[in-house]
Amino acid sequence: MVTSIAGINSAAAAYATAAKRVGSGLEARDVAGKAGGGDFAELVKSALDEARLIGQRSEKLSMEGIRDNADLNQVITAVAEAEVTLQTVVSIRDKVIDAYKEILRMPI
Repeated sequence: MVTSIAGINSAAAAYATAAKRVGSGLEARDVAGKAGGGDFAELVKSALDEARLIGQRSEKLSMEGIRDNADLNQVITAVAEAEVTLQTVVSIRDKVIDAYKEILRMPI
């Protein structure tokens, strides 16, 4: 029971951190939009860095799980999170490629 409460608390903390990032990100983007934009590259870079960190965390927890040093629920959650992150990155990549192809098809 203690593990599930700790998991709920850590999930709540993660959601609170994400909400703070989104809130600050929206304000930063509003300011950047008024200043001519230029933070799009920063946004993409930070998203890719976060995806990389999620993958590394998943690998680390998987190795700890193999050594029987980690809770199985944490390992499964980390692997599922990494899988969803990878699917999201691949989906975004596909959309960017489709948009680029559409731009190339536009008449000049």
